Amino acid sequence: MRIVIAGGHGQIALRLERLLAARGDEVAGIIRRPEQGDDLRDAGAEPVVLDLESASVEEVVAALRGADAAVFAAGAGPGSGASRKDTVDKAAAVLFADAAVRAGVRRFVIVSSMGADPRHEGDEIFDVYLRAKGEADAYVSGLDDLDWTILRPGALTDDAGKGLVRLEAHTGRGPIPRDDVAAVLAELLDTPATAGLTLELVSGSTPVSVAVKSVAGN
Repeated sequence: MRIVIAGGHGQIALRLERLLAARGDEVAGIIRRPEQGDDLRDAGAEPVVLDLESASVEEVVAALRGADAAVFAAGAGPGSGASRKDTVDKAAAVLFADAAVRAGVRRFVIVSSMGADPRHEGDEIFDVYLRAKGEADAYVSGLDDLDWTILRPGALTDDAGKGLVRLEAHTGRGPIPRDDVAAVLAELLDTPATAGLTLELVSGSTPVSVAVKSVAGN
């Protein structure tokens, strides 16, 4: 399976690239800076240099053509201002989804955030972020030509993953290691029956594969 990941140099994306490459998938990661390419190659992924804040839809279509699945894992980052929440967390996600439709890539997984909501109130940067993520989720979930799954992790940590999670429509808040987020993403890509679901993710007591199969069967 060929999988293209937007935000390919992100902490979750690099973990996901290693997992996918190790199991034999062909992986490409979209990055903004050429100097990030070596990190992707080390993870077993092909770097594709493309700035989603300035790219045309045709350029993104070209990067996605031939893929079996796409993952949007890009983000403006915690040090960015409110304007980049709109240009990356929202607009780049919309662009990537539109390009996936045009490239004929049906399987689409988006990494969102716990609490994402287009109606979220407040003027702090994190409030803007939650609105942007919510608006992106709403847009993607309205596209009939995508088999989309939205994953909303809780508070991300760098703790070693345990492979034990709670994955449900509503979990309540809690932490989750980035290792385990990547493991869940890899399993979701292999489970098309999760299409059409918005799922929250925190640490728990259920093995990743069991948790994903459980929500797919509901």
